[in-house]
Amino acid sequence: MVSDTIGDFIVRLTNAGAIKKASVSVPYSAFKMAVAEKLKNLGFVTEVEKKGKKVRKTIDVVLKYSDAGEPAIQGVKRVSKPGRRLYKSTREIVPVRYGHGSLILSTPKGVLSDKEARKENVGGEALFEIW
Repeated sequence: MVSDTIGDFIVRLTNAGAIKKASVSVPYSAFKMAVAEKLKNLGFVTEVEKKGKKVRKTIDVVLKYSDAGEPAIQGVKRVSKPGRRLYKSTREIVPVRYGHGSLILSTPKGVLSDKEARKENVGGEALFEIW
């Protein structure tokens, strides 16, 4: 059993991109679905779809590639881990990779990117950086 579900989710996405796979299927949770929708809004994945019923629900994520065949997800860094949770206030949220990446946060207003969190003046748990 996986103890770090978000870490497992983002590693599956990066590994699938590395081998040029079209889509990835991961076990469903509402939190992972919110993170996947945020990645879709930021342009890192093309499509997110919930499939199955009851216990066998999965999330199908269609990966995005450039015209040259490069995956949109170049790299991911897990910030907050199960053994060490890291929280950031609004003032501590800085751009990732000079604005070319995003920091995904779990806030009281839901899952937000770094730009949205600064705009709404809210902090939260820093989940991971993606570029």
